[in-house]
Amino acid sequence: MAQSMRGAYLPGNSTVELREVAVPEVGHGEVLLRMKASTICGSDIRCIYHEHLGKGPEGYQGLIAGHEPAGQIVKAGPGCRRFQEGDRVIVYHISGCGVCNDCRRGYMISCTSQKYRRAYGWQRDGGMADYLLAEEKDLVALPNELTYADGAQVACGFGTVYEGLQKIGISGDHDVFITGLGPVGLATAALARKMGARRIIGSDIIPKRLEIAQKLELCDIVLASGPSNVSQVLDLTGGLGVERAVDCSANDSARATAIRATRKWGRIVFLGEGGRVEFNPSPDIIHDQKTIYGSWVTSIWLMEELVERLVRWNLHPADLITHRFALDTVSQAYSLMSSGQCGKVAVCFDEELI
Repeated sequence: MAQSMRGAYLPGNSTVELREVAVPEVGHGEVLLRMKASTICGSDIRCIYHEHLGKGPEGYQGLIAGHEPAGQIVKAGPGCRRFQEGDRVIVYHISGCGVCNDCRRGYMISCTSQKYRRAYGWQRDGGMADYLLAEEKDLVALPNELTYADGAQVACGFGTVYEGLQKIGISGDHDVFITGLGPVGLATAALARKMGARRIIGSDIIPKRLEIAQKLELCDIVLASGPSNVSQVLDLTGGLGVERAVDCSANDSARATAIRATRKWGRIVFLGEGGRVEFNPSPDIIHDQKTIYGSWVTSIWLMEELVERLVRWNLHPADLITHRFALDTVSQAYSLMSSGQCGKVAVCFDEELI
C-alpha cells in the first residue's frame, strides 16, 4: 500500500488545496477505507468553502474536507467486532463519544461531548482523499445492490430527509410541497414519492434545478420561486393547501411560503440550515392547528433502515448526481457546487469514476 495520499483542504477563500499527506495508520476499533465516492454538501459551501463561518459543531479545523464518504475497507485495526477487510461501507459523518444520552439514542449528530464529538471533514479528516481513517462504530454496511455513489449520499443528504419525513409522516393522502430543489430538495421528492405521496410540488429560484426535478420526474409540478407561490399552491389544492411541506431552502421567504401553503392540521418540517423566518403565530400556526418540526441529520439506526428501504424501493441516490470529478479536479467540483447550476456533485474513485 502507498505511504502517501492526496487530500483536499478548504482554506476559506473559494479555492481548494490538494496536498500530499501520509496515509493514516489504523488504531484500536478503527478501519482504513479506500475512498470510492465523496459527495459535496451544501453546508460545505455555506460554512467552509467561501469563508470559515462555522462555530462549535460547524467549526472547520483545517482538516481534509468531505463528510459524505463511502468506500471499501482495506485494513481493519485490532478490536473491530463486525467489519473486516473488503467490506463495502458508508460512514455516518459524526463520530460521537458513544456514552452521552444522544449517542445512546443513535444521534451522534447531537453528541454533547465537546472533547470527543468530531465530524468527518470538519474536526477530523474527511472523504476528499484517497484514503479515510474511520471508527468502526460509525460504519453502516453498503449492500451490493447500491453503488458507492448511492451510499455516499445516505448519511447527510438522504438520511437527513428520511428523518424529517418520518417526523411529519407521508402517505397516499398527502400533497407535499418542497421549497428548495437543491440536492436535499431533490432527495425529499425522491423519498416522498417512494413513501406514497399523492402529489409533489416543488419550487426553486434557479431554473436549472426546476429542470432537473422535471427531467428526473421527481416533482409533479414545479414553480419558479416568487411571491405568488402561496396562491399557486392554494389554486392547485382547491384552496386548501398541502398536507405536508418541507423547507430545504433556508430562505426566509420560502420558509414563510411553506408555512402558509400548508392547510389546517398540516405539518411542516425545516431541513435547510441557516437563515431566518418571520411569520404570525396566530393566523399562520395556532388558529390553523399546524405543526412545525425541526430536524437535523438522523440517527445511525434510522440510517441503516434507510439503506434497507433504498434496496426495497430500488431507489438510487446516485441518480441525483449530475457531475462526477476525479480528485485531481476537486477544485472544479466545489466551484460547480457553489454555483447551484447542478444537481449533486461527487468526487469519485476507481469504478465510480464513470
